[in-house]
Amino acid sequence: MKYKTQIIQLVLFVTTLITTTLAGAESITGRFFFFLPKESILHFPEDFWQGFQFSIPFLVILTFHEFGHYFTARYYNIKVTLPYYIPMWLSAISMSIGTMGAVIRIIGQTRSRKEYFDIGIAGPLAGFMVALVVLFYGFTHLPPLEYIFKIHPEYTKFGEHYKTDILHITKFMDGQLVLGDNLLFKFFKNYVADPKLLPPNFEIMHYPVIWAGYLSLFFTALNLIPIGQLDGGHILYGLIGKKNFNIVSPIIFIGFILFAGYGLLTVNDIKNIGTGGQYKDESEFFTWLLGYIFFLRICFSRISENPITSWVLSLSVVLAQFLLSYIPDIATSHGFIGFLPFALFLGKFVGVYHPEVEIDEPLDFKRKLLGWLTLIIFILCFTPYPFMEIDFSAK
Repeated sequence: MKYKTQIIQLVLFVTTLITTTLAGAESITGRFFFFLPKESILHFPEDFWQGFQFSIPFLVILTFHEFGHYFTARYYNIKVTLPYYIPMWLSAISMSIGTMGAVIRIIGQTRSRKEYFDIGIAGPLAGFMVALVVLFYGFTHLPPLEYIFKIHPEYTKFGEHYKTDILHITKFMDGQLVLGDNLLFKFFKNYVADPKLLPPNFEIMHYPVIWAGYLSLFFTALNLIPIGQLDGGHILYGLIGKKNFNIVSPIIFIGFILFAGYGLLTVNDIKNIGTGGQYKDESEFFTWLLGYIFFLRICFSRISENPITSWVLSLSVVLAQFLLSYIPDIATSHGFIGFLPFALFLGKFVGVYHPEVEIDEPLDFKRKLLGWLTLIIFILCFTPYPFMEIDFSAK
């Protein structure tokens, strides 16, 4: 049975290596393998090998993260599995990075706050340190401009001004995916990279090492959100204990959803019903409103044993988002709707609370210091708007 499991884990890893390499090749070249024209099929082997520039650094970071958890659990003699890598390649169907990550199963019992803390913090710290190396290498080894011109020959006429030329932007950029910024990524762009060679955020996916580093920061931040049984939840639970955590974690979760869904239903939406706005009539608006409320009800379903609480929270969040849209300075702002599926995953399947421990003793000073520093890493890595789409028709 043990060898059968190890074979499955090996097959999953090899498959994930292949799918992330395919996804990396597609992001580098801009060609989707499912829809290659006949004249491009001959380039498939060359394109595939290029994909390793993405898959290797990305999987190295992911592997360090998972084995950080693994070796720490083994240190405490807690039975744990090797990582199960999860391949997922969508090609042109949707933006794909070739994987949904990896998981390890902790089979043994975690008995104390210290054990939860150490196991939870080891993965993000290990992955983060490798991500810093990857990003430093990527930003200090930027290729010449000819690299991007080979991928986008239409940019050649604009030369080094392709990043800002308004003709280029309006002609080629509508619908383009743009990456957001976090504090750490901004630091590398402003103080490490050569500004003449630095790509704009709408072309970073063609730069595989930086793309791998960016995604690693994104997933590190998601893991470090201090909610429930996420790595950040284990860390915060170790720092402040059960009583305080069970107050703070739901508040953070509610705030996370409040931000993610902000802008879905606003005062302007109601004013513009039937006049070319987002909703063509009242029935469509109320259908979306009811659907959103039921979605939030599912997200909050495990926050209390009393079902009325989840309904009250759902209606309160919708009302708060609606009232915030009255404030002139943020009336046209919006959250990042892409976080809502993750909120559903947290609220419905992971939960916002933390399992109780047998030995509930406070952490020592060194662990507390490391824990708060790691939560600062979360702030440095978190990107409020990680993926955006340019839409000139909305102007």
